[in-house]
Amino acid sequence: MFIATPPATVRNAPLSGSPDVAPDRPGPTAHDTRRALCVMPATVEAVPSLRRFARDTAHRWSLGEHTDEALAVIVTELVTNVVRHSGSPDVAVLLTTTGRTVAVRVQDTGRWRPRRPRLPGDGADACCGRGLELVRAYALDCAVVRTARGTRVAVTLAPGAEGEREPSGPDYSPG
Repeated sequence: MFIATPPATVRNAPLSGSPDVAPDRPGPTAHDTRRALCVMPATVEAVPSLRRFARDTAHRWSLGEHTDEALAVIVTELVTNVVRHSGSPDVAVLLTTTGRTVAVRVQDTGRWRPRRPRLPGDGADACCGRGLELVRAYALDCAVVRTARGTRVAVTLAPGAEGEREPSGPDYSPG
């Protein structure tokens, strides 16, 4: 299911590769709130599909190249976590912008599976285990809420050239 809600408009369209969405006017103003929601089965195929959904939405909303990239990384990491660790049958991604911020919410209805213990060789070069650190490197704010009904991760970004954060932190190296 895909729902995009530009001000005073709701569009429904099936998700097939790239969502088919009626174009909204470019770039929200400070008083506009726009939302786009996509719910899919929590399968490996959901990762690239929801990444494309995030990028297409960022482009439609004229959020800028850095926000587009940040959303792609954040959605990829969070949806991958749902697919690998939650056991949820589905995953929902909700994108919201007010013009001043962009919010990403990824939600599942599963229960987290136990992680394998870290091995002695696991460290900075391990192939996994740093997804939330990478998300936090892009975010102004990141909150993880686990309940009996599933997990919700909410991330806030500031779009636009002046407000965007480049990823940073001990595990980030550009290029």
